Amino acid sequence: MTVIRGATTIARDDAEEIKGAVKELLDQTVSRNTLHLDEILSIVFSSTSDIHSYYPAKAAREAGYAMSPLFSAQEPDIDGGLPLCIRVMIFVEKNITPHHVYLRGARTLRKDIASKINIAIDGPAGSGKSTMAKALAKSMNILYLDTGAMYRACALKAIKTKTDISDEAAVIDCMRDLALEIKYEDGVQKTILDGEDVSERIREPEVSMAASTVSQYPAVRLKMVEKQREIADKMSCVLDGRDIGTFVLPEADFKFFLTADASVRAQRRYDELTAKGFQVDREELEREIVRRDEQDSSRALAPLKRAEDAVLIDTSSMTIDEVLAEIKRKIQEKI
Repeated sequence: MTVIRGATTIARDDAEEIKGAVKELLDQTVSRNTLHLDEILSIVFSSTSDIHSYYPAKAAREAGYAMSPLFSAQEPDIDGGLPLCIRVMIFVEKNITPHHVYLRGARTLRKDIASKINIAIDGPAGSGKSTMAKALAKSMNILYLDTGAMYRACALKAIKTKTDISDEAAVIDCMRDLALEIKYEDGVQKTILDGEDVSERIREPEVSMAASTVSQYPAVRLKMVEKQREIADKMSCVLDGRDIGTFVLPEADFKFFLTADASVRAQRRYDELTAKGFQVDREELEREIVRRDEQDSSRALAPLKRAEDAVLIDTSSMTIDEVLAEIKRKIQEKI
């Protein structure tokens, strides 16, 4: 058996506040620990004495967690304690390494994570998310983790071994001996595949399209997500992708979803590739981007989707500096 702990705070003693906070805490704990609801043995809540409006256990039942016993208790008054706080212990029947989840003001209860922040930037291809993630990480002097590069490396592995990427079983078999290492040199991420620096090669159009295909396979995604979460657990970082805020790091402190017109995104990608010496067709790039949007949005596991609490920014007519300023402004507002 494993016990997973967590806590969150509410802005005021209000029934709707409590319902929303409890649902967020449980949903993120289940997602973060990759739990099935039938694996939960019981859920035990405690709340500070300044919370009276609603029982957290009742909020949990209404949120869909009625498959196991639910308990609520009120904590005694403690001088200097964190006010308006709801704590939880979730008992599960399997033995796992627990990922404890502390949200909102409750992060101060954990000194090991209080000074660490994770920022999720999601969006479709060409929306500017990678450019923004790099610029933001540099501006805030924290790590930039290029998650897309990890999937591109998986795709390149399949291409190099002449694996049929439409054959899920073949791709999974190809990934069994994947030797993927992420290094950081002079603030730049290096992607090392089978001992070779493939940081440039994984940006080729063929690899980009293949990455969209192989990343649909659950076994591939879960393997990469595990690596991404391990890194994010250890340090402050900015991650960009298509499902960071909804699946990889649903408890990220700040979430953004960038978008732009398909024609604008195609032009950006065309300029990027031609600047590197690649010969590409502008119209074909736009068709490819539209296809990729459809593919990424319709995949079964963790599709391209805006998180409910992500800030939406349309970058179609914005400069890099303008987008960066807007993101930093939103972060400052929340801080």
